[in-house]
Amino acid sequence: MKLHAPSAAEVDMLEDRTLIAQILALKNPDTVEALAAKKATVFDMTMLSRTLSRGQAFDTLSSQANLAGYRAVIEGVHSLRRPMAGMMTSAGRIKPAKVLVLGAGVAGLQAIQSAKNMGALVYAFDVRSVVAEQVASLGGKFLMVEGEEGAGAGGYAKEMSPEWFDKARAMLEEQLRDVDLCVTTALIPGRPAPELLTEPMVQAMPRGSVVVDMAAEAGGNYKKTKAGETYETSNGVTVVGFTDLADRVAPVASSLYGNNLTKFFLSMETSKGNFGVNMDDEAVRSTALLLKGDRVPAFVPPPPVQPKTEAKVEEAEVVEVDPKTAKYNDALTQTGIIGASTLLASGVPNGPMLNIFVLSNIIGQRVVEGVTHALHSPLMSVTNAISGMTVVGGLYQMGGGLVPTNLTEVFGATAVALSAINIAGGSLVTQKMLEMFRRKDDPPEYNEYYYAPLAVVGSGYLATKLAGLGFMDEVMPILSGLGCIGGISALSSQETARMGNVIGLSGISFGLLGTFCTAGFDVLTAIQASALLGAGGFAGYQIAKRVGPTELPQTVAAFHSLVGVAACCTAAGDFVHHMHGPEPLDTFHSCAIYAGMVIGSVTATGSVIAFGKLNGNIGSAPLALPMRDPMNLTMAAVTLGAGAGFLTASPEAAAAYLAIGAVVPGILGAHMTASIGGADMPVVITLLNSYSGWALCSEGFMMDKPLLTIVGALIGSSGWMLTRVMCEGMNRDLLNVILGGWGADSGSTASADDGEVLVHTEVNVEETIERLKMAGSVVIVPGYGLAVANAQADVAEMARKLKAMDVDVAFGVHPVAGRMPGQLNVLLAEAGVPYDVVYELEEINEKMEEADVVLVIGANDTVNSAAEEDPNSAIAGMPVIQVWKSKNVIVMKRSMGSGYAGVQNPVFFKENTDMLLGNAKETCGKIAAGL
Repeated sequence: MKLHAPSAAEVDMLEDRTLIAQILALKNPDTVEALAAKKATVFDMTMLSRTLSRGQAFDTLSSQANLAGYRAVIEGVHSLRRPMAGMMTSAGRIKPAKVLVLGAGVAGLQAIQSAKNMGALVYAFDVRSVVAEQVASLGGKFLMVEGEEGAGAGGYAKEMSPEWFDKARAMLEEQLRDVDLCVTTALIPGRPAPELLTEPMVQAMPRGSVVVDMAAEAGGNYKKTKAGETYETSNGVTVVGFTDLADRVAPVASSLYGNNLTKFFLSMETSKGNFGVNMDDEAVRSTALLLKGDRVPAFVPPPPVQPKTEAKVEEAEVVEVDPKTAKYNDALTQTGIIGASTLLASGVPNGPMLNIFVLSNIIGQRVVEGVTHALHSPLMSVTNAISGMTVVGGLYQMGGGLVPTNLTEVFGATAVALSAINIAGGSLVTQKMLEMFRRKDDPPEYNEYYYAPLAVVGSGYLATKLAGLGFMDEVMPILSGLGCIGGISALSSQETARMGNVIGLSGISFGLLGTFCTAGFDVLTAIQASALLGAGGFAGYQIAKRVGPTELPQTVAAFHSLVGVAACCTAAGDFVHHMHGPEPLDTFHSCAIYAGMVIGSVTATGSVIAFGKLNGNIGSAPLALPMRDPMNLTMAAVTLGAGAGFLTASPEAAAAYLAIGAVVPGILGAHMTASIGGADMPVVITLLNSYSGWALCSEGFMMDKPLLTIVGALIGSSGWMLTRVMCEGMNRDLLNVILGGWGADSGSTASADDGEVLVHTEVNVEETIERLKMAGSVVIVPGYGLAVANAQADVAEMARKLKAMDVDVAFGVHPVAGRMPGQLNVLLAEAGVPYDVVYELEEINEKMEEADVVLVIGANDTVNSAAEEDPNSAIAGMPVIQVWKSKNVIVMKRSMGSGYAGVQNPVFFKENTDMLLGNAKETCGKIAAGL
């Protein structure tokens, strides 16, 4: 391996061995002939194909041009003898230097960035107008000449017409009149340098200005440049013609050149420990000059792959909709909905309760709309805790002293214990998540002071009850409902979120206190209730204490199942209580009991299956039993039929129908959840959250308790609203998710229809580190794989180190990344990543084209381009993070397997993508250490 072409003596020493160097064959034909005579194998690194994306690691011209561009500015400043940045001194103001860079290739862009970093006003000119955005991104102003486009093959500029150059020279001559430093970089390897600076232009420059001609070795962009020398023109302009700019930063230049050649050589490994010449490798083929003395024909890049031609499909004729007809049809639809709703509402005997139900639904939707995406996981957790208000129904059914004495009391005690687990566990999990979002420089918070209203009002209420007064009994449920609403509403911003948990807990506490004081307990029953609340609360605390961010989704699903069982217990207990009562149950009360049982049963079993899928106990693939849909329809019909029987049968027969209403919906809920593909689990979780609210709402109607209706409608509508948000984020139809079992068909694969197997390229840790160091902008896109590997701390450390290198780092999080809404936001917050550098899907997509490197860690479906490019894909239409639009994508995965949805990802096979396979925890740790 060598830097320049060998001397005659070195050719003799080489004999018939292999040489890798920058030969510049067109400039050194005699050397090439001498090497051929020796039967040598020679690779000329200046011939590397510039269209090869993985060739960036081998591109010696680019790595040296970067350094040369930087050094050109340094040499220019040395000769300029004035500050680059503007200054304000007591003696007067110094304006910033004006720098003009001619040619915005690799060297030119580096010169622009270096001059800008020194505080100069930087202008740039290039025949390729497509580089204007790159110039602007570095803080420079691009000078445009209208007319031809100068982008040529291989990324180099092509030669332009004389007419275009006349326009350009006139513009540049005008610009150069007040330029302090001009850096010229136009050079095409093996060809004379084009003339960019004419004599009139240099004569127009002010005295004391400097020209650094980086093309001096090839004749110069200014034809009077003296190669290797510096001189001053007649009008006082210093012309610098150094040909060794990269050599003037020799240690770094040697290191980069050595890295290029080492990576090129290692890429030639044909099998472990063996190296050879694979002429099918584009990098090897393009650089091959001699093969055992035989001249290798010049490399011709393969033509770009043409998209397959498909049969032309005639577009359907767009029929313009008549506004009058559209409004008429919409009005008919709304009339039907309002009419049906009115008919149902008229069957509700309790008008005030109906008002509470409707208003609570509206409030719930509005409150959830204001919650930021990053806090969707805490939202799920806090509503899960609030749904533990099923404890209220259980408390009203308790009795018997220290232990229950009948079936109703057993059901009530069970509901209390399970609900207490939910309240304590959900509240602690919420608090843990919200604490993760605190930044190191955030001011201290004293949210515990907001327990003061609970202490004061609660003490006052207890005092009135001890005095035998009950005028506050009706107020406590209202305070409880307001507290629960306030707890959710506070999640609208990071600043108030932790205070919201205090408000929500206060609301739950008001409800518990009011219930405890109005349930009519004797002393022994109060001890029983307190013991159950304490035991359940302790169990919930212990469960929540052991839960890490990775286990949040399955934990929420497990808590949902407890709410479902508690709702079933309350419904069964209320039925048994009235079964042999003096007055038969009215129809509405019976409907409420049966609805509470059905919804609770579906919630309980569906949540258990969801827990199993999320926890890995059950496969994520959808269950596809034969006759699946008829089975579901049959079970739904049996459930409805049993409901009709429950309303009309004798108490003994009604008990049997109620048992059917518990068992069959439970089987239906388990089967339907099992039939849903793993990719839809975020939607399932939010839907089950909604179900738990409706179960609580039914309990409120059943027991005539406004508090349960308020909280139930709040949670139900909140969960439904969040479900709709999730469906929109995944471009899913809710009915399709529930009934369709999405994921049963894997959709299109990574192989072409003709059997062609697509090939991916891989990168190692060291090369990844180098790319991250050289980048100006890095975007990190985490997925569930990061959570599984528990690599968030290493990723946060990577971001901190890159930030210290002045690399702009941002995180892009998909709204449904992970197994629960907002899970990745919680993980990043836990690792100390500030929430203000974490962007949502729409925001990060706007930054993608500016990103030098995108690091995808354990994400697959959420960055799958098939969603936008393949209309036949199972995830077609799903909004995704458009990582493929960046300059370079590095995907970290364990293997090349498909994602949770079972759909192959074309991004893995795109030219600007490299795969970094392995364990995310180990790989991220190595990258962080290497940085």
